[in-house]
Amino acid sequence: MTRPLFATPEDAEIAFYEALENADLDAMMSVWADDEEIVCVHPGGSRITGWEQVRDAWRDIFAGGPTMRCRLSGRHILRMPRLAIHCVHENIVVTDQPRPVNPIIATNIYVQTERGWRMLVHHASPALRDVAPPEAVGPTVLH
Repeated sequence: MTRPLFATPEDAEIAFYEALENADLDAMMSVWADDEEIVCVHPGGSRITGWEQVRDAWRDIFAGGPTMRCRLSGRHILRMPRLAIHCVHENIVVTDQPRPVNPIIATNIYVQTERGWRMLVHHASPALRDVAPPEAVGPTVLH
């Protein structure tokens, strides 16, 4: 398999989310670094390390075919000469579900290699629901 050259971390991130939406295992793994130290944490899951284990986890997720659409928001980017950290909100709509799932907070870490930018870490966790504060009934007493 010929692996694409991602000129920027943003190019790698676009490819990552396209592969996610299309349930394309080969495209997904083309984004990841060829490194046994890669790390992936899926929402509610445990830490997965190593290329084969990460591939197996994505294969399981993609087994049902394409089932979701993902739009990013709240992007915050930290950039160093050969490293980029993207913190994003993943806004996911699952096929046949009337409402979007709660946002996922993801941290994606990319490294610049001799073959372009590649993902080192994807860590995704469910966002806490925004809970409106209770209406004040009277004065608040701390003591």
